[in-house]
Amino acid sequence: MQDAELVERVVAGDGEAFRQLVERYQRPVYGLLLRMVRAPALAEDLAQETLIKAYRAIATFDRSRKFSSWLFKIAHNTAIDHLRKNRPPTVPLESTEGARLDPLARLAAPESRSPEARARGRDLAEALQEALSALRPDYREAILLRFQQGLTYDEIADILDLPLGTVKTHLHRARKQMATLLQDAGWGVESSR
Repeated sequence: MQDAELVERVVAGDGEAFRQLVERYQRPVYGLLLRMVRAPALAEDLAQETLIKAYRAIATFDRSRKFSSWLFKIAHNTAIDHLRKNRPPTVPLESTEGARLDPLARLAAPESRSPEARARGRDLAEALQEALSALRPDYREAILLRFQQGLTYDEIADILDLPLGTVKTHLHRARKQMATLLQDAGWGVESSR
């Protein structure tokens, strides 16, 4: 069933339809929030808060928009509100908590062909995570929405309340900065790692 149909059923009072939307979007919402706040327990709380806010406001959802964009906008605003009220907790780089949900961890997946390939994938995943963490928060969020969630530039602009040109600039600068950071870490084109 499409998101629009489920939304219509939720507005009509069907709780099962909302449960289906939650099942469909809880992991992507949690993943976005985890990247923003960098604390698994806090990301879970904010994801739950996001879903509650969505449920309460679903009657105001503009059906000409994508439901996922609307939901990610609520998640974004929930995280920003929290970050404005509280300093983000620091997490040591050695922490592996939440790694199983991290798409970068797939680079070090056991299905790799050899122990050397697994080690190389694990090293690259760590380098990518460090480069991502070094980005400015607004650049990091744009990168995550684009490449982790697969959203279009227009959807990102809508979620972040930014002009389309600013989103493009953020993504360009973030990719350029990540490339420099990865090259400095030895992951350049000619790298034999």
